[in-house]
Amino acid sequence: MPNKTNAESAVVPAQTPGAPAAASFEQAMAELAQLVTQMEGGQLPLEASVAAYARGSELVRYCAAQLEKVEAQVKVLEGEMLKPFSDGGDEQ
Repeated sequence: MPNKTNAESAVVPAQTPGAPAAASFEQAMAELAQLVTQMEGGQLPLEASVAAYARGSELVRYCAAQLEKVEAQVKVLEGEMLKPFSDGGDEQ
């Protein structure tokens, strides 16, 4: 049996269709950061790079959906009266 390199074994394989992307937003972001680091290192074989890219795309979609849900919840809590962030320096 051929030995796998550390780069090959470090890649998280894509989840099966319909499976949740991650247990939480924070875990998804951590996994995404790890994948980006591995891919930027340039040491992954082609197949592992494709799998990492696919998994990263899945994680980005999951995180974007989570952020949209939270934004909708905040709008409800704030009564649709969200105000732009201000650092307090230009208030009169």
